[in-house]
Amino acid sequence: MLKTFHGAVSALSLSIALVPIAAVQAQENTPTPSTAQGSAKTGPNSTFAGEDLFDLAYATDPQISPDGARIAYLRRQNDVMADRALSSIWMVDAQSGEQRPFAGRDGSAFSPRWSPDGSRLAYVSTEGGNAQLWVKWLDSGEAVRLTGLPSSPSSIAWSPDGRSLAYTMLVKDPAPSLGAGPSNKPEGAKWAEPLEITDLVNFRADGQGELTPGFEKIFTISATGGAPRQMTFGKYHDGGPLSWSPDGSTIYFSANRNANWQTDPLEGDIWALNTGSLGLTKLTNRDGPDFAAQVSPDGQRIAYAGFDDAGRAYENTELYVMDRNGEGRRILTEDWDFSVDAFQWDADSRGIYVQYDERGETNIARIALNGSARTVAEGVSGGGLDRPYTGGSFSVADDDTIAFTGGTATRPPEVKVRGRSGSRYLTTLNANLLATKTLGEVREISVASSYDGQEVQGWLTLPPGYQEGTRVPLILEIHGGPFAAYGPHFATDNQLYAAAGYAVLSANPRGSTSYGEAFAQEIDKAYPSQDFNDLMSIVDRAIELGVVDPDRLFVTGGSGGGVLTSWIVGKTNRFRAAATQKPVINWTTQALTADGTGYFGLYWIGSRPWEDPEKFWTQSPLSLIGEVQTPTLVVVGAEDYRTPVSEAVQYYSALQLAGVPTTLIRVPGASHAITARPSQSAAKASAILAWFERYADGWEPSDTGDASVTGEGQ
Repeated sequence: MLKTFHGAVSALSLSIALVPIAAVQAQENTPTPSTAQGSAKTGPNSTFAGEDLFDLAYATDPQISPDGARIAYLRRQNDVMADRALSSIWMVDAQSGEQRPFAGRDGSAFSPRWSPDGSRLAYVSTEGGNAQLWVKWLDSGEAVRLTGLPSSPSSIAWSPDGRSLAYTMLVKDPAPSLGAGPSNKPEGAKWAEPLEITDLVNFRADGQGELTPGFEKIFTISATGGAPRQMTFGKYHDGGPLSWSPDGSTIYFSANRNANWQTDPLEGDIWALNTGSLGLTKLTNRDGPDFAAQVSPDGQRIAYAGFDDAGRAYENTELYVMDRNGEGRRILTEDWDFSVDAFQWDADSRGIYVQYDERGETNIARIALNGSARTVAEGVSGGGLDRPYTGGSFSVADDDTIAFTGGTATRPPEVKVRGRSGSRYLTTLNANLLATKTLGEVREISVASSYDGQEVQGWLTLPPGYQEGTRVPLILEIHGGPFAAYGPHFATDNQLYAAAGYAVLSANPRGSTSYGEAFAQEIDKAYPSQDFNDLMSIVDRAIELGVVDPDRLFVTGGSGGGVLTSWIVGKTNRFRAAATQKPVINWTTQALTADGTGYFGLYWIGSRPWEDPEKFWTQSPLSLIGEVQTPTLVVVGAEDYRTPVSEAVQYYSALQLAGVPTTLIRVPGASHAITARPSQSAAKASAILAWFERYADGWEPSDTGDASVTGEGQ
């Protein structure tokens, strides 16, 4: 994902496919993934298939009780009838692994948070309608809905005495108006909807669509119910996570309360809210984001994350501590070249547990107050099941027992626990499914880039039952971000491609995270930079290893990976076919239509589009359209606001006009993630495979460039 921010021409290549995506598969005589649990096959399918997506489950957000005895976690399970992932909270015993459902059996519960004494669990549930805050007593099993809110609560935090809960919620603000329409509407008349008027810089957000005018504010409510109390006010977003001081007198949060908050997207400070007077004190003041404040258990210090804003598209997120009054600020990770993700204080206030990525893998370390660090858990895993990104989550009990999500390249995220005797799995959510499937083996490979010799690392997923010495077709899969990293994590797309007989190469070219800040910053203001050289080098390495057939190469990638896919086909014809997913094609139009209006131009290119139009153009894949000959499928979510649909349409139209075989797939209802629904995820992967199969024997354009007189499969 981009972060705040990858014969004649047939009717298929002239059409715009507006799901069902199965239309592509039908024209290729490729079976559409089944949406039923049963099948008329004569025997079980031993390889991973599209219908298996409905049987997958994975764990996330494990919250261990203060005494370390129990772990509440979120189980995500795909529902074949609803064609979506449902979320329920389960409770697992940290010793025995015994588990039972806790809340949201209908798939409606999330965000479990323990009370300080471990006797209750707060959570959010959509049971009965809108998302509301609930509390459940563990001894009796009784659950009470505390709120009747107009919008969803988030960033839930218990007060230290367990008597109150704090949360954030959107408070609606009147939309701007200009003039007035006619007022003499006859009774029963059906007039058009009123004008949609906005004065916000960012009035849309990916995954949310058109934003409801309003601001995130902090509230508190009694843990036994009653009227909520609004704690912050003003036309600013006051965001979580929230942290209470041990005496309950203060809530710490992060916000950009500057007048130019709309056009300075990376600014943010730590604020202290007096819970009695509602007075606000600003504790940090540098140019850059400070966020995620956490008070130490002894109440003496505040840990927080942030970095200096140097105008670059990527900076390592550093860990800082300061006194409760904002004085004595110092960095703990200055000599630690990793970016801090989630973190939590040790119960003794003498260290901080942090999650970080290293060479494509995710670990947990304990950082002492003198800055020394030691890794305490490895193999953290998480994220979406369709891509092998780093990620995951963890929490720590008072006795230093760590609960985290862990998995492997062939095992989706489970709940793991790390105690004095080491780490072990507590759940086996997919045991029955995986026992019947032969998955593709995943191997690490690396190579020196042909550009400057820097190491480029990647993971090669092999077809199930791969025989050594056999050469197979390759799909180069390029990650988005581009500030992200592939690792040895379970990915449904890769396993679906492997099951079809392809090796899948998931590579981390320069710009990828987890290899140090300097490596990530190699693409600053220059993206795609030398990623082409890095990717071609690791493809050549896979060929050199004797695994890949050099004459059967294919390429795909989403978001930043879509950018690079489109860039690659403008630079080389060595790939038989390509599938660019949710790409940025024209940086000028993306910078002015995406949901990060104030961010992309300045931080990615270095200016506003009108200030340096030539740079915006030369870094755009659209500038290479005259060189493209590779048949290229274009895929995008129909409600994508990060790399807007208009980007994909531009590329599709340009390919058509250039005489290059192409097809446009828009996934209805999908945002930048594209694959929110299991059937769409399966259909998208199948469509890409069908496209690659169509051009497996190659395609030669005519001398005139007129694709209408060129036969396919020549």
